[in-house]
Amino acid sequence: MDTDYGAVLADSDREQWGFVDRQAVGPLNFGVDRHEAVTIMAGQGFAARERVIERWNPQRAQWRVEFRRTEPDELRPAVNCYFIEGVGLTCVLVDALRGPQVTCEGIRLIGRVPSELNAELEAGAVERDLSWFYCPTGDICWYDFAFVRGAQRTGDTVVSWASFCNPGELAHSSWDIAPAEVRHHGWSAWC
Repeated sequence: MDTDYGAVLADSDREQWGFVDRQAVGPLNFGVDRHEAVTIMAGQGFAARERVIERWNPQRAQWRVEFRRTEPDELRPAVNCYFIEGVGLTCVLVDALRGPQVTCEGIRLIGRVPSELNAELEAGAVERDLSWFYCPTGDICWYDFAFVRGAQRTGDTVVSWASFCNPGELAHSSWDIAPAEVRHHGWSAWC
């Protein structure tokens, strides 16, 4: 495994995850509590670090759990999960550089050149008769699926990240339920 902090993992080195809209990303089901998620991810070879984050609602605590590969030299989180007290897992952010490959309707979403992924998502929408839109990051997303995308730079390379959500009863959209740090993922350092 490449241990360079800014290196982009090859698809062959990434875990291969699926996405079931508003239900699951890889081995994680939306609604699961953070303790169970830590156990699930440990079984997948990830170590966890939990932090309370800024609350969007003063009545409910909110946590970020960073998951890193268990190699001692792994510096960057591969996956960040966000939990709301009483609700469980609401958002999963998969890092462009180190995260698992997540496939939706046969399209690989992580670690891709954004323009190529945009073209594939647009063609996929036409083929499947899905509505598509430009999400707030300027990347193409599908209305029928609760994920948003962005781009992350490493050196001269720009590759795609994605966050997957279940807004449930709490929010109108994936973008609304995602913590502010998710929206800034490609633009700022990890908190």
